Amino acid sequence: MSEKRIGFVGAGNMATAIIDGILKNEAKTADQISVFDLDKDKLALMREKGIDTMTSGAELTKKSDIVVLAVKPQNYDEVLSEIKQSATEDKVFVTIAAGISIEYVRKGLGVHCPAVRVMPNTPLLLGKGASALCRSENITDSDFDEVYRMFALSGEAVVLPESQMNAVIAVNGSSPAYVYLFAKAMVDYAVSEGIDADTALSLICKTFEGSAEMLRSSGDSPEVLIQKVSSKGGTTIEALKVLNDNHVPQLIIDAMAACTKRAEELGR
Repeated sequence: MSEKRIGFVGAGNMATAIIDGILKNEAKTADQISVFDLDKDKLALMREKGIDTMTSGAELTKKSDIVVLAVKPQNYDEVLSEIKQSATEDKVFVTIAAGISIEYVRKGLGVHCPAVRVMPNTPLLLGKGASALCRSENITDSDFDEVYRMFALSGEAVVLPESQMNAVIAVNGSSPAYVYLFAKAMVDYAVSEGIDADTALSLICKTFEGSAEMLRSSGDSPEVLIQKVSSKGGTTIEALKVLNDNHVPQLIIDAMAACTKRAEELGR
């Protein structure tokens, strides 16, 4: 990476995951990173990593070349209003909150700044994240590459047009929760049959890992993989029949559509 300073407004889980990925991969040194958060305990943890902590978002923005807005979407108006005084057209702003567009950030800052919109997910904490990014028309390739690498260091990163950024939240941003819900139901059933919860969860997690690798590496589509598990007249067919008869695939699609709708509401 370049010698540009990166600042994080917000020191929560997502900011911590990104910072840890940068430091672990030696993409930047701790003294090239700054953080501001209202939570003093979080700032203390950052100082233990050797990271500079700032007294305000405005101070951080003034001293940073790239500013990552790592706060909840409901707090964006307040944050943008605070840092507006330090925003300039030669600083890059990165939004990682659901539904917050590049134009939303520019309007709040009153500056036609270069910007990147990112939808990461929480497995970033383990270096196994999945992030979607889109770029503004006026960001340089080198600046965008630097932001892209910040997320690629901690997992998979893809580039999309901004028109798809609300929809992709349902695909990678919120979707870990769907997986956890499915896992919980599977554990609950196992326990009802007398299987130890920890034993069941261990089997389920390994099954998820293996299934994901089959999707990634087998060369088969999800439909073909389903067929390969489903022997005619067997047990899997019976399970799938219940899921399909109860319209579970359509329910998932409907849930994802609701996720996208909420993202659009947050960005208004």
